[in-house]
Amino acid sequence: MIDFFINQYKNALQWQIVCEFIAFFFGILSVVFAKKKNYWVYPTGLISTIITVYLLYKASYFGDMTINIYYSIMSVYGWYKWTASTKNATLKISRTTKREKIIGLGLFIFTMFLTYFVYVFFNYTLKIPNYIDIFTSGIFFTAMWYMALKKIENWILWIIGDCIAVPLFAYRGLGMLALQYLIFTILAILAYLEWKKYLAKQT
Repeated sequence: MIDFFINQYKNALQWQIVCEFIAFFFGILSVVFAKKKNYWVYPTGLISTIITVYLLYKASYFGDMTINIYYSIMSVYGWYKWTASTKNATLKISRTTKREKIIGLGLFIFTMFLTYFVYVFFNYTLKIPNYIDIFTSGIFFTAMWYMALKKIENWILWIIGDCIAVPLFAYRGLGMLALQYLIFTILAILAYLEWKKYLAKQT
């Protein structure tokens, strides 16, 4: 396992390893803040996603690159929403309504089509990992929107997407990102349980 992880970076440039580590560190920090319901989830996540966009562009993984651009945009939106809620306590943890579930499904389908056309735009030959990438992009897109609204279902989507992303990044030779998403999975499970406990107390 360790040899597999190390071998992936034998031919990697030093700047690439440093960038991936910085994205790794701030990505983990972001999820920790999200678990604690702290608005610092967004500025730390913004650092991670911007760096990840660049790394994925260099690696020609345009689907993941597109979703991380969206993460960056949603981080700004979520940062505003969570900061505002801290001041006036209007945004609280809750479950999705029927309307929000329908919108979420629409976002999921829209994102898959968008990600597919991004690949087409770059004249990229689609393979099985790319189709998996398109599917996870839809999951993560919806999860990010739910998180901005403090919907507990965001964690369920993160868990599903993270479980798919771990072997996908390992297959692509991005060991540090695979490890990051493995940690994301564990943190997302813990966060879901914590938010669920919070909701139970409110009820």
